[in-house]
Amino acid sequence: MARKIFFRISVSGTLLILLLSLLHPAALWGFAILLPYILVGLYDINTPKHNVLHNYPVIGHLRYLLQSIGPELRQYFIETNQSGRPYNREIRNLIYARAKKSNDTQPFGTQFDITSNGYHRANHSLSPKTISQADSRVKVGGTHCKQPYEASRLNISAMSFGALSPNAIRALNAGAKLGGFAHNTGEGGLSPYHQQEGGDIFWQIGTGYFGCRNKHGNFDPDAFADKAALPQVKMIEIKLSQGAKPAHGGVLPAKKVNQEIADIRLVPVGEDVISPPAHTAFSTPTELLIFVEKLRSLSGGKPVGFKLCIGNRTEFMGICKAMLDTGIVPDFITVDGAEGGTGAAPVEYTDRLGTPLNEGLLFVHNCLVGTGLRNQVRIIASGKVATGFDIITKLALGADMCNAARAMMFALGCIQSLRCNTNTCPTGIATQDPKLGKAVNIREKHVRVANYHGATVESMLEILGAMGLSHPDQLQPEQIWRRVEDEREKNYRDLYNYLAPEALLGDDIPPDYATDWHRASAQYFASPP
Repeated sequence: MARKIFFRISVSGTLLILLLSLLHPAALWGFAILLPYILVGLYDINTPKHNVLHNYPVIGHLRYLLQSIGPELRQYFIETNQSGRPYNREIRNLIYARAKKSNDTQPFGTQFDITSNGYHRANHSLSPKTISQADSRVKVGGTHCKQPYEASRLNISAMSFGALSPNAIRALNAGAKLGGFAHNTGEGGLSPYHQQEGGDIFWQIGTGYFGCRNKHGNFDPDAFADKAALPQVKMIEIKLSQGAKPAHGGVLPAKKVNQEIADIRLVPVGEDVISPPAHTAFSTPTELLIFVEKLRSLSGGKPVGFKLCIGNRTEFMGICKAMLDTGIVPDFITVDGAEGGTGAAPVEYTDRLGTPLNEGLLFVHNCLVGTGLRNQVRIIASGKVATGFDIITKLALGADMCNAARAMMFALGCIQSLRCNTNTCPTGIATQDPKLGKAVNIREKHVRVANYHGATVESMLEILGAMGLSHPDQLQPEQIWRRVEDEREKNYRDLYNYLAPEALLGDDIPPDYATDWHRASAQYFASPP
């Protein structure tokens, strides 16, 4: 049959060579070349594992070879400057250029179809302004916070040691120190690599309480207080859920739990480390806020908040009701979009669960405005933020500041090889292989992280000035436009519904929020059966 022609040619050639070897022994060299193909073909024909190899022995391996380099083929030869995913080539090249302080301009006009649905833009002014770098920072910390923090409008989003290599963590933190911004630890714990370079830290506490847990895996207040007291730790973030895999706990296999990981996470060596889907320190919105207040006290009054990807709307509204009932208000809320994610996650969770950032951010902003709490809480937007214009769109929607993860990885040298979950990252960033990890040159790469951050914040300020604004807080939703159907545009004010102050506290609650608001309770997250 034609599908086995290569295998048959190998067999026939081998027999011919054996015959020729009777006349000339040198012909046996050909036998040495063809024999491996015969052995591979015999294995393929008799293997039950792969249908393709059974029907197409030897040559069928080309299919798996091409499949293994599919991401590279698409990235280098097929995708256009705008078609790549998750980040297109134009954005990647912009980050690389800014990180290297090379030319980040573009010739010959935009490559976007600016009349296509979904295109975003802003209006410029004939009276542009110059905005001070001092206005690129924002104070985080409410009336109950004794140690408020002056944060950059752009910081490094949560990425754990374990997901990233030691050198990558050190380079990010050193870049944060050089550039004057902060570095979120991720839920994997406050490792020595986060502390080694001296950059400001946002310490994230996840469901596994890594670094502040007892032998049963529950929260340990003494272990927390010891680390939270470190001067380098500026803010504490409780992770409720994340955009990449909301409501899903992680598992670190036993083979990866060496002595170093065990010491950092306070777990046994050589045992599976399981992050449960939900916290054990609290189970209701009210208990969450009591936990917030507890961490604020244990940390000496540092800003404490929580991170979540919006799912069931009633659950966040229940948290807002708990704020009203208890008088306890977090210093900040990080809204993670469903488009976020740096490491491994189940495909269905990544693709199908969670609310996109714009809609989740607006919902959180509206709930806080509608309950009269917005001026007490800072909102951090996290999810595919890479450019100065990205920051502007999130501030216009209602955020105070932004976090970026993958963009910072690009600044380190990430090439979007999509191997973050295989421990074979070719750039040494998303791996625990010490040989690969050495590729991240801390001395050089931390400067690129700082360069990228500085250029992106400067771009944000320049665009604001070009819009005729003199401060980021002047941004309003009507200043950002999006192309919609029928060749029309709508600004964010018209595209989305914005609530009036304290609109949720009266009898005339807006219809889009009324049903969920009435169902929400401070005493439970999910509705009772």
